[in-house]
Amino acid sequence: MDELDSAIIGELQTDARQSNRELARKLGIAPSTCLERVRSLTRRGVIRGYHADIDLKALNRGVQAFISVQVRPLSRNVIDAFKAAVGEMPEVLAVFVLAGGDDFLLHVAVQDLDRLHSFLVDRLSKRREIVSFRSSVIYQREQNNVLSPLP
Repeated sequence: MDELDSAIIGELQTDARQSNRELARKLGIAPSTCLERVRSLTRRGVIRGYHADIDLKALNRGVQAFISVQVRPLSRNVIDAFKAAVGEMPEVLAVFVLAGGDDFLLHVAVQDLDRLHSFLVDRLSKRREIVSFRSSVIYQREQNNVLSPLP
């Protein structure tokens, strides 16, 4: 990645819907050069896709939480099965496999605190491989949407 690649990535993270012509103008390069650079970044897997940023409240998911989970026995089969099962639950936005005291971190979004409680008690606690979990409600979220390469 050179400076131009980084500039392209920065611009696309800010507005992925801009045309190639707009992007080239902002960067001061020819549209053909810009298009080839974007294609190259896509081929190399740097650009993996383009996504819409959706307001979770608009989807009736106003309460978000992180749920730390420990499973046993700790084996590849249990880890893979748990990851697949919770990844299909509609409340779960992301599943992280961890090292350390907890084995998983789930990011969930639900309608309200009652639904969070129901998810924990009625769905998650029924999984036999779970030995413990704890939840942390997210009050606010700030996200860095424009990433740049680190040295």
